[in-house]
Amino acid sequence: MPDRANGDRPQTRLGVRKTYKLFIGGAFPRSESGRSYPVHSPGGDLLAFAAKASRKDLRDAVVAARGAFAGWSGATAYNRGQVLYRVAELMEGRAAQFAAEVKAAEGLRRGPADAVVAAAIDRWVWYAGWSDKVAQVAGAANPVAGPYFNFSVPEPTGVVAVLAPAESSLLGLVSVLAPAIVTGNTAVVVASEHRPLPSVTLAEVLATSDVPPGVVNVLTGIRAELAPVAAAHMDVNALDVTGAPLGERGALQVAAACNLKRVYADHERWDEPPGTRRLLSPLEIKTVWHPAGI
Repeated sequence: MPDRANGDRPQTRLGVRKTYKLFIGGAFPRSESGRSYPVHSPGGDLLAFAAKASRKDLRDAVVAARGAFAGWSGATAYNRGQVLYRVAELMEGRAAQFAAEVKAAEGLRRGPADAVVAAAIDRWVWYAGWSDKVAQVAGAANPVAGPYFNFSVPEPTGVVAVLAPAESSLLGLVSVLAPAIVTGNTAVVVASEHRPLPSVTLAEVLATSDVPPGVVNVLTGIRAELAPVAAAHMDVNALDVTGAPLGERGALQVAAACNLKRVYADHERWDEPPGTRRLLSPLEIKTVWHPAGI
């Protein structure tokens, strides 16, 4: 401590700018390329450094997501719901940190930033509540002519690559991620390129929750480098292009045709109440015929 009585001047402390890592398979590895990039506030202040994921990092994330798919999709809907409720509890405990990061990333005042975080937590809870209700909404017992039972049953698509919204670093991220995993899919998320810090904090929450490793994998980096790789990856079953500009979506759809990926996007405003359409987007409907009386 400076001795001001003797005329010592108080020392200026330099802030420690953290270099964040990726989140793959429940761990926090550095990018295999060793690259990182600076993250700035809208006013130009340096906030931190984020890992710049490479193509290999994305392939590693897909491997992790595929490995977690059987266990996560095989869990009961009730269990998945309880796991996601736990995530909301942990987000609530770190609400102040989320608010500070949203405030810095999006240039908001503290009040609006607090409101965004509260909305994100509420939305996560809302989607968690759908875990054991999707089958009733999307499934059906179909009337058919003949001595048969005919059922339509929703099933998870598999590994979903999610391009997170660029402008809404937390609420938009929750809006595209939660419905993908609550329905039994696993996800590889390409975070907002210029506003990645809330997504990294969410990854830290997921790592300390009951979400199994590999169910959610979060990559920071350059969207234009990672999105085409995700679209063309043969072990990715669906692609959410919400975070891609309209001008890039056509090329991504063409690349996704290699294995007939389901490609979808959300055109809703993030500050509006969510709907069920996003829950159904990463689902496949399986129809089963069964002889009556057997």
